[in-house]
Amino acid sequence: MRLSRSPTIQTLAVFLVVFALQSALRFVSPLLAASLFVLAPPVAVRPWTLPLSVYAHANVPHLISNAIALLFAGLLVERVTTTLRFHAYFLAIGMLAGVAQVWVTGLFSPTAPAVLGASGAVFGLFGYLLAGNPVADAVLGRLRLSRRAQIAVVFVLAFLATATTAAPGVALVAHFTGFAVGLFAGRLHILRTETQATNNDRPV
Repeated sequence: MRLSRSPTIQTLAVFLVVFALQSALRFVSPLLAASLFVLAPPVAVRPWTLPLSVYAHANVPHLISNAIALLFAGLLVERVTTTLRFHAYFLAIGMLAGVAQVWVTGLFSPTAPAVLGASGAVFGLFGYLLAGNPVADAVLGRLRLSRRAQIAVVFVLAFLATATTAAPGVALVAHFTGFAVGLFAGRLHILRTETQATNNDRPV
């Protein structure tokens, strides 16, 4: 696949374009930049921040860390799906993770919560990788876990993955949500195309 056709590279390009726009607007009006790109309650008042916040970043280190993680996970996930499914999945997981972050933290924080960045969506890619590969299929197939046990495993893995990123200012709820949903999506193989599924099901 040419790099220009890679959904991972396309997503990275969107990161850079959005960050350039953020930087320009911050120079003119930091308040305007925040109102356009930062997801904060009530979400219905500024619905455009739902998708834009997924591709926006707080600063250069934030952008670089998410870009590196995106390249690592995205280039692997895109091999089993289409460009459209990849982008739809990434955006949907990112928005869901962002909403979870502002909703849950809003329950416990005296100040209005706010979030931006693609880490929730990237964690969704990592979760998909972990649960949607042939090794995971073989292991879980042999264990024959009950539905409750599988859900418990998902939450334990999501908690452990989230704990590794614990630090001040990190959107832990978004990380947890993205990874957990990614694990469920991986078990269901929702990104896999019919052709890919047929090839995987053929006897060796």
